[in-house]
Amino acid sequence: MIILVMGVSGSGKTTVGKLLADSLHWEFSDADAFHSLENVEKMRRGIPLTEADRMPWLQNLQTAIKQWLQDNKDVVLACSALKQSYRQFLTLDSDGFANAKGERIKIVYLKGAYELIQQRLQQRQNHYMSEKLLSSQFETLEEPLDTIYMDVAQTPQAIVQNIRMTLGI
Repeated sequence: MIILVMGVSGSGKTTVGKLLADSLHWEFSDADAFHSLENVEKMRRGIPLTEADRMPWLQNLQTAIKQWLQDNKDVVLACSALKQSYRQFLTLDSDGFANAKGERIKIVYLKGAYELIQQRLQQRQNHYMSEKLLSSQFETLEEPLDTIYMDVAQTPQAIVQNIRMTLGI
C-alpha cells in the first residue's frame, strides 16, 4: 500500500509522513527528492514552478509509485500533489487505468489555515521552500474530494494516530 500525504508547504507532510512510516515500519519517501536541481533553485529564489517544470517531477514520481506497487512495497510518500490532475496522474498506470487507488493508494490531505501554516514556515530553518511561495500554493491547491482530511492544528502524533485509526492499520 502507498499512503500519499499531501498538502501545501509547511502543512507537515514530511514530519507526519516520517512518523507514520516509522509507526508502521514502512519505507518513507519525500517527493522533494524527485525535483531537479533547477526546480529546487527556483523555489529557493521564491519563483513558482510552471507546469513544464513540474512534469518531469510528476513523471519520476509516477514511475516510483508504479515500481513500489509492482514490488508490493508499503510506502508513505510526502508529496504536495496540489492539483487534482497531479493526483490523478500519480495514481494512473501507463495505460491510463487506475492503479487500484481505493485499495492500494490512499491519499491523506493535511489541511490547515493559511495563518497557521505561514507561522510554521517562518519558524522553519534549512529548507529551500520559500515562505513567499505559500500564497501561490494556496492559489494552486485544489482540495481533494475523495480523501482523508486531517487538521494540521493537531499534533503530528495525533494526526498519525487518526490516520492509522481511519485506515484501520
